[in-house]
Amino acid sequence: MDSLILLKRLRSLGKIEAISYLLLLGVAMPLKYLAGLPLAVVLVGWAHGLLFIALCGVLFQVWRARKWPWKRAAMVFIAALLPFGPYVIDGRLQAEGEGGEG
Repeated sequence: MDSLILLKRLRSLGKIEAISYLLLLGVAMPLKYLAGLPLAVVLVGWAHGLLFIALCGVLFQVWRARKWPWKRAAMVFIAALLPFGPYVIDGRLQAEGEGGEG
């Protein structure tokens, strides 16, 4: 698969995964602990977990296809662990996709 397509997929998946993380922290957790609705964490948590695993898979593909140094791949992975991390790193990924080195 074309590495540019993979990079775009990584950026899109990163944004979606970040939204699921924010929903988990900002909506599902309060519903569980303040409203006594643990099902919210179960559902949003599963969705977030699947999205995170997909993100890691696409990150691995991008890392290999674009021959990234391990530090760049690690930076993207660490950003995915932070609530707003994928949005912070998206500018660098976009610059790389537009022809820059990132």
